[in-house]
Amino acid sequence: MIGFDPMYFLFVGPGMIVALIATIRVRMTFSKYSSTAVSSGLTGAQAAKFMLERQGVYDVAIEAVDGFLSDHYDPTSRTLRLSPGVYQSQSLSAIGVACHEAGHALQHATHYAWLGWRSALVPATSFGSFGSYICFILGMFLQSPTLVLIGVGLFSLVVLFSIVTLPVEWNASARAKALMVSTGIVRADEQDDAAAVLNAAFLTYVASAVTSLLTLLYYLWRLGLLGGRRND
Repeated sequence: MIGFDPMYFLFVGPGMIVALIATIRVRMTFSKYSSTAVSSGLTGAQAAKFMLERQGVYDVAIEAVDGFLSDHYDPTSRTLRLSPGVYQSQSLSAIGVACHEAGHALQHATHYAWLGWRSALVPATSFGSFGSYICFILGMFLQSPTLVLIGVGLFSLVVLFSIVTLPVEWNASARAKALMVSTGIVRADEQDDAAAVLNAAFLTYVASAVTSLLTLLYYLWRLGLLGGRRND
């Protein structure tokens, strides 16, 4: 059955390495441009509010939340939550991150399909993430390939979620990059620096999708569904 197996690292290792590199790059890029102030003098919170209002969106709350780069948009409460290093900072890094999250709020306001699909997948993905490992563990101890196969099916929801996330994040960044300049939040010559952290962050989502897909392929291989050995 599925237990410790060096082959797991041959399958999933590349994705883990890319994820680690991407995470380090995000932190380094954010730190690099955190010391460069935006010419408009806006804070991250002000930039997000300005960007949304210029697009006719006035019903999104913006609040501070603890954590480093814990920024996110909550569509259920229509709240944009920004970390301290983004909410009150006037740096290009903060502006880029804040405008990216505002991009998610604009997706919600314009009924962007991919965001709707991702939101719909959240409950199933949460259950699938937890339930898959329960099935894997039970399948291992009970020597039940059927339980393991159910676990693989549940884990497929996690893979699907990570893939659907890619166009959502890409589109939010694209909106931010365009609107930062057109609304006057940043000058054209500041755009690339403000967007640098977004480009680096997107790689973390790519790495997550690749890692989850490779993990799924490993489980399928162990079940003999990809020409690998059968479970024993």
